[in-house]
Amino acid sequence: MAWGVWGRARGGPVGALTLTALAEGIRANQGQTPGRSSIGPQPEHGLEPEVEPKSAAAVPTVGGETCSLPSRTELAPEGPYQNPQSSWEEGALADLAVYTAACLEEAGFAGTQATALTLSSALEARGQHLEDQVHALVRGLLAQVPSLAEGRPRRAALRVLSALALEHAREVVWALLPSSLPPDRAAAELWRSLSRNPRVNGQVLVQLLWALKDEAGPELEALAATRALGEMLTVSGCVGATRGFYPHLLLVLVTRLHRLAQRVHSPDALKVWGPSHRGPPHSHASCAVEALKALLTGDGGRMVVTCMEQAGGWRRLVGAHTHLEGVLLLASAMVAHADHHLRGLFGNLLPWLRSPDDTQRLTAMAFFTGLLQSRPTARLLREEVILERLRAWQGDPEPTVRWLGLLGLGHLALSHGKVRHVSTLLPTLLGALGEGDARLVEAALGALRRLLLRPRAPVRLLSTELGQRLPRLLDDARDSVRASAFGLLGTLVRRGQGGLRVGLRRPLRKLVLQSLIPLLLRLQDPSRDAAESSEWTLARCDQALRWGLLEDMVTVAHYDSPDALSRICHCLVQQYPSHVPSFLSQSQGYLRSPQYRLRWAAAVLLGFLVHHTSPGRVNQDLLDSLFQDLGQLQSDPEPAVVAAAHVSAGQVALLAGARAPPRSLRLLRPGLRHHTWPSRPPPVYANSPFQPRSFIGRWGSLGPG
Repeated sequence: MAWGVWGRARGGPVGALTLTALAEGIRANQGQTPGRSSIGPQPEHGLEPEVEPKSAAAVPTVGGETCSLPSRTELAPEGPYQNPQSSWEEGALADLAVYTAACLEEAGFAGTQATALTLSSALEARGQHLEDQVHALVRGLLAQVPSLAEGRPRRAALRVLSALALEHAREVVWALLPSSLPPDRAAAELWRSLSRNPRVNGQVLVQLLWALKDEAGPELEALAATRALGEMLTVSGCVGATRGFYPHLLLVLVTRLHRLAQRVHSPDALKVWGPSHRGPPHSHASCAVEALKALLTGDGGRMVVTCMEQAGGWRRLVGAHTHLEGVLLLASAMVAHADHHLRGLFGNLLPWLRSPDDTQRLTAMAFFTGLLQSRPTARLLREEVILERLRAWQGDPEPTVRWLGLLGLGHLALSHGKVRHVSTLLPTLLGALGEGDARLVEAALGALRRLLLRPRAPVRLLSTELGQRLPRLLDDARDSVRASAFGLLGTLVRRGQGGLRVGLRRPLRKLVLQSLIPLLLRLQDPSRDAAESSEWTLARCDQALRWGLLEDMVTVAHYDSPDALSRICHCLVQQYPSHVPSFLSQSQGYLRSPQYRLRWAAAVLLGFLVHHTSPGRVNQDLLDSLFQDLGQLQSDPEPAVVAAAHVSAGQVALLAGARAPPRSLRLLRPGLRHHTWPSRPPPVYANSPFQPRSFIGRWGSLGPG
C-alpha cells in the first residue's frame, strides 16, 4: 500500500487521516529541525519514499467519501532539479492544495476554514520561504481546477484560494500574476472567484493597484495586473470594494492606457512584445479599456461609458497621438454624469501635476483641465491659484502642455465669476493666436469664444484686439483654424449686433467689412466645417446689419445661383461704396490662390463686383492691375478658371471704358461729375464655382467616416 506524498501523520496510517488530524499533525511537527520535513517521513539512505507509479493514496473525506490523492511525482513542478528537501516541500504543499480541492465536497464552510488554518500553519512554519510555498499551492490549484467537476468540488477549491488570500493576499496575487499573461482560463476563473468574495476582494484589488503603480517593476507584471483587474471588475459588486481608492484606481488605469499607447509606437515595443506573448499589443489596451468600463459601470456610471462610445473617446484613449483628447472627453463625461467622484479625482491628481514622469504628468494635466468645467470642483482651489498654474503652463517648451493650459483657460473663462480676470486672460489668449501648432490656435480661439458667451463680455476690447489678428486666420491653410476663426467672428457679431444697428461698434463694423470677401468665397470651402461656419457667420452679419440677404446667402451656399450672387454684390457695392476698392483688392488677392476653386470663385466674384461698381468709385491703377492679373489667368491649367477670367476681364474693360473723361475735360465741364453712366451687360459664366452642396454629404450620411 502506498503511503502517498504525505506519508504517516503521527505514526498513523493515511487511511485514518482527517482534516483536523492533518492540521494537528502539521502543528505538532513544526518544532522539527529545518533539515527535516515537518509533515512526512524523510527518505532513508538517500532514497525517496515509496510510491506506486500511476496510482494515488485513498483518503476519506470529512463526509466519509473516498477521493484519490495524486502522487507527488505527478505534481512535481517542471524545471531543473535543485534541492531534494525544497522539491519535496513544494510537491507536498501542492498536493495539499489538490487534496483540499478534491476532498471538500461535503466539508462546507467550516471545513474550508479548518483547511485555511492548516495551510496557514504549514506556511508560517516555513516563514522564510513563505512566498515560494504560496506559489506552490497556487500552482497546484491552477493545475487541478480545470479538471475538477463543476459544482461543489470546484467551489470548494476556489473557497480555499479565498481563505488563503485572506491571510496572504500579496503572495496569492503575485503567484497568480504570471499565469495572467498570456491569458489563462484557469487563472481568469481564480481571479473571478477572488472578486466574488467580499472579505478578500478589496485586499486583492489593492495589491493589483500597487502592481500597476510600480514603475520600477517589470512591464509584464503591470500588464498582467491590468488583465487581472479586468477579470475582477467585470464581476458584479466588486467595484464596491474600491471604496476609498476608486479615484486613484481610475487615474492609474487611464495612465496605464497612456503608457500602452506610447509603447506600441516606441522602438522598444518589439523587445516587450515577444513571440511568446499571444495576441497583438492592442489587446492589452483593450483589456485596460474594458477594466475602465467595468469600473465606471459598476459604480453607476453607465452614461459615462455611453457618452465615451458616442464621442469616440475609447478609440482616442488607446491612440498614441489622441490619448489626451480621450482623457478630456472622459473628464467631460464624468462632469456631466458622475460628479460624485470629481472631488476625489481632483484631490488625487494634484500631486501628479508635478510628477517627473511625463506620462503621469500629462494625464493628470488633461484631467485637471477637463474637471475645470465643473464649477464646484474648480472652487476647491482659489481662482488665482488655478489661473497662475494655467498661465505657467504657457511657458512650457512642450506644445501639448501649452495646449492643455489654453483649454483650461477656456473653461475658466466660462465659469461663473471669472470674467474679472479678463485683463489677465486676454494677453495669453491673444498671444497664442500666433502659435504654429494648430491645436494651440484652435484652443485660443475657442477660449475667446467662450469668453464672449459670458454676460458683460468685452466686445469692444476684443473687436479692437482681433482687428489685426483675425483676418489672416480666416485664410489660414489649416481647415480647423479657419472654421474656428469664422465661428469666433460670428459670435463676436452676435454679441455686438445691438451696437452695430445704431452705428456704434466702429472697430467691429470695420472687422466685419474687412472679412466679407473671405466669408463669401469660403462658402465653397473644401472643408465642410469651414464652409458651414462661414455660412453661419454671414447669417449673423445679415441679421446684425439688416441687409435682408439671408435667403440669397443660403442659396449661394447650397445651390448654383448667379442671380443670388449678383444681388449680394449689388447690395455690398450700394451700401458700402467707400469700401468697393477694398472689396476688389481682396478678391484680386485670391486670384493667386494655389486652390483652383478659390481662383475660379474669385474671378467670378470680381466679375459681379465690377459689374455693379460705378466707374467713379475706382481708379485707373486698380483697373489696370485687375486686368493684368485676370489676363495672367488665361494660361491657367484649369479650363473653368480660364473661362471665368476671360468673362471678368471683359467686365473690367467695360468699366474702364465707362469711366469719366480725362481730368482736363472735367475741369472745363464740371457737370460731368453728375453724369449718368450707361448700363453695361451683366457677366454670363458657362459654369459656376458655387456648386450645389449635397445635403447627404453635408450631414455625413454617405462617404468615408
